Amino acid sequence: MEKQQTTINEFVAAKINTLQKREDSYSRATLAKLRRGVGRSPGSMPDIWDFTLGNLLESWLSQSGDPTPFEWAAHISITLFALHQQGKDIRLSPVSVSGGSLGSAVRRLISSRGAESESAIKRRFDTVITSNSAEELAFHLRGLISLIKSEDIPLDYPRLAGDLLRFQFQDQRDKVRLLWGQDYYFNRKREDEISDEE
Repeated sequence: MEKQQTTINEFVAAKINTLQKREDSYSRATLAKLRRGVGRSPGSMPDIWDFTLGNLLESWLSQSGDPTPFEWAAHISITLFALHQQGKDIRLSPVSVSGGSLGSAVRRLISSRGAESESAIKRRFDTVITSNSAEELAFHLRGLISLIKSEDIPLDYPRLAGDLLRFQFQDQRDKVRLLWGQDYYFNRKREDEISDEE
């Protein structure tokens, strides 16, 4: 699983890198198309196949017509990246930044919105981490990413793709939940320590 996760991370990183290197008109048009794919099934929109399916390893592709975990991970992360990037210059203000996990982004969201928002945001986070299918995960992530976007908080989308891939395997799901929870609470602990120092 570790090698597959690294490779899905690299796949998503390469797609984002392509958008950052192309001319503005191409990137804007592609991002707009990708945003229309948010909440849809992988493969349901032919005009984004190049970005969500193009260059996936053959062993990752569906043989049955039902999207594979790899196809879901690529589709969800790339389309949510496009949603998050909306309204920002992809070269000057990239929203995909190495290192930031979903758990740490949610903690930053709470810090940005204030302690009184914590319970509402934590409930949204909990609906994401307790999802039981890729469809459910994609649905709940969309709302959370919209909140993260509203506060200009970056997220590591290649890392998210790897997490989403692992999340779809029952024996890996709790490991991803644990990592997100650690990042969520570790950042909270650091904030509390800084607060005490002031």
